[in-house]
Amino acid sequence: MRLILFNKPYGVLSRFTDPHGRPTLKNYIDVPHVYAAGRLDLDSEGLLLLTDSGALIHRITRPGRGWPKVYWAQVEGEPSDEALARLAGGVLLDGQKTRPITVTRLEAPAVWVRDPPIRHRLTVPTSWLSLTLREGRNRQVRRMTAAVGHPTLRLIRYAVGKHTIDGLPSGHWRNIEVE
Repeated sequence: MRLILFNKPYGVLSRFTDPHGRPTLKNYIDVPHVYAAGRLDLDSEGLLLLTDSGALIHRITRPGRGWPKVYWAQVEGEPSDEALARLAGGVLLDGQKTRPITVTRLEAPAVWVRDPPIRHRLTVPTSWLSLTLREGRNRQVRRMTAAVGHPTLRLIRYAVGKHTIDGLPSGHWRNIEVE
């Protein structure tokens, strides 16, 4: 069984083909018969796991019981303790409350420069949050932070389960041993 850790850059699709010619996994990973275990949106960055095992994909992505995912979100403004408590308890998205998450303030992480950079507003500060989720609704982190008044400007998936992007530059990948 093969497991690949890939640090997906901004602007890359989480699949191997695109009829519109946008950058895909094929531009970075030349390994046959591997598939993404989950996905990251075009405008999100960070850890994407790929494997040749359908059973492993199911274990990683199983709703509510899959591997926890840690995201680093650079948000507009400085969330209050109340906003963090609302995030932690779950927010209403499409009429359904999200599962509780773990959320903490984060010192600005030492990460690669994004191209293009995020927008900067001189009168509005930004701050970083670390959010740990066990579910994966469409654009969930972005929608949750917006729901509490702090839109996400940059989103990096730092970890999936015990695997992280530590030591893995943007656009690079490595094989790991599967236990």
